[in-house]
Amino acid sequence: MYFEALHVSYSYDKQKLLFSGVDMSMETGKMYAIVGPSGSGKTTLLSILGGLDSPIQGKVLFNGEDIAQKGLEYHRRHHVALVFQNYNLIDYMNPVENIKMITHKNPLDILKRLGLTDEEAKRNILQLSGGQQQRVAIARALASDAPVLLADEPTGNLDEDNAAEITEILRESAHEFQKCVVVVTHSNEVAKKADYIYRIKRGKVQGMEA
Repeated sequence: MYFEALHVSYSYDKQKLLFSGVDMSMETGKMYAIVGPSGSGKTTLLSILGGLDSPIQGKVLFNGEDIAQKGLEYHRRHHVALVFQNYNLIDYMNPVENIKMITHKNPLDILKRLGLTDEEAKRNILQLSGGQQQRVAIARALASDAPVLLADEPTGNLDEDNAAEITEILRESAHEFQKCVVVVTHSNEVAKKADYIYRIKRGKVQGMEA
């Protein structure tokens, strides 16, 4: 699987470009970090990759096909799983119920792999800590068959220990589960764990080995 952004540009008001001419290339089995100052467009770029928004120029390809021509809804449903900073879990359900919404796989297996006990997996979402809720959000993404996992500041609300554990889970998702993991982050520690870093600066994107 390969995933590309070709000459992607974006503007909120069609006058001043947020970023322009972005070229990115990603593949399964690797973890990528998107970094840059606040307001540089990291989350917007992730939204374009996920088919939640469209560029004003350029295109995103999945295995050589333009996701806009194939259909953004199709892309979101079949190609990508999203992990948001605010988790986006259904809060009147427990972790098992949240994951059953998207898969027929046994939710307990993947929740245990991410460090939740049987008892925690059956608690209401609102009774879990932030670190536990983020684990559930990642478990839900991993439970899907989507080859691409896009995560927006997945450690932003977590303490140092939980952040390190979540980062390691994301690395494993790429290296062991053969997902293409793309993480937007302000954290240098998270970025260092990636295989490759894309840095947004003054509207341009530069790629570098981590």
